[in-house]
Amino acid sequence: MAKSKLVSSMICLIAFISPVFSGEIQSALDDVPRVTLTTTGTHGDPINVGLIGTKDELIAAMVAAKWQPADPITFKSSAKLVKSVVLRRPDEKAPVSNLYLWKRKQDLAFEQEVGKNASRRHHVRFWESTKQVNGRPLWLGAATFDTKVGFSHKTGLPTHHIDANIDADRDKLMNDLTGQLLSTEGIEKFQPKHDGRNGGGDPYRTDGKLLLGVLEGR
Repeated sequence: MAKSKLVSSMICLIAFISPVFSGEIQSALDDVPRVTLTTTGTHGDPINVGLIGTKDELIAAMVAAKWQPADPITFKSSAKLVKSVVLRRPDEKAPVSNLYLWKRKQDLAFEQEVGKNASRRHHVRFWESTKQVNGRPLWLGAATFDTKVGFSHKTGLPTHHIDANIDADRDKLMNDLTGQLLSTEGIEKFQPKHDGRNGGGDPYRTDGKLLLGVLEGR
């Protein structure tokens, strides 16, 4: 989808779908973390999306929106990822590195491969919080776009580099989920900082908004 159409779709979605349980939502978000952490405790990717629903509902919605579950990190899946990049072969379920929220790695991760291998991909990690809205779990996510495989600016180790415009992948994800959502709300000023660097040293920028969707019940 062209960028102009995507932005237009998101504006219409936020403007014309009334937020559900907005008081509960605001209360649930009051003290949640804003940024993920790496294994060494440095800042990773910022939180920019949220979903309300059960684990099964979230998985079903993501698959319906054509986002594939990422494989767990194992020697086999890592070797497959390397082969995908080197030999330019598809790997639609390539693993993503672990980031942490509430001292635990992501509960779920999804991706959309771009091109013929796993070096470029849209991806998102989700963590289930202890908060609920109208009796359904609140999930927080970090959505970014991997532009290429390279070396970390901080550790020198191989890693994916992300596109600085993280809002674009946030908007794309929620637009892809449009048919799976009861409502969507934009939470302004969720991120106190509008720029920074992730765990690999890649710069990012954001308008600070969290996009939150209520999943359809199954």
